[in-house]
Amino acid sequence: MSLAEKISPFFGRCALVWFFVAVAGDILTNFHAVDVQLGAKHVPVAPLLLVVAVVLIVLGSLSILFGYHARHGAIILFGLTAAAAVMLHDFWHIPYGATRDAELQTFARDMAICGGLLMIVGLGAGPFAADNRPPPGKKR
Repeated sequence: MSLAEKISPFFGRCALVWFFVAVAGDILTNFHAVDVQLGAKHVPVAPLLLVVAVVLIVLGSLSILFGYHARHGAIILFGLTAAAAVMLHDFWHIPYGATRDAELQTFARDMAICGGLLMIVGLGAGPFAADNRPPPGKKR
């Protein structure tokens, strides 16, 4: 296994975590504005869902960053990202124009992120992950 094959999954996980931590930070710093945006999309109990989303983002991100049950963390973030993309960036309901294009780009970005998360689900976290440590008492 080459060096690139060993470290690429780790840096890929770091990039995904960076995105999700930025999203969680944005939600926390602009909580009221995000709550209003969700209300405009007719999302019920938006404040509660935002708190749950931030908790899931933090837990899933930590899981992926350290590679500890990374597949579970990736599934959680996949579900959250896919649901948010479909519910909040429904470009197919918007007439052609700049707003539709912006929503389509955001939706496409979210689907690409879902693809990266599904790669973690299918292939695992890679060599530099807590899931790949040897059992206690055994050496590699």
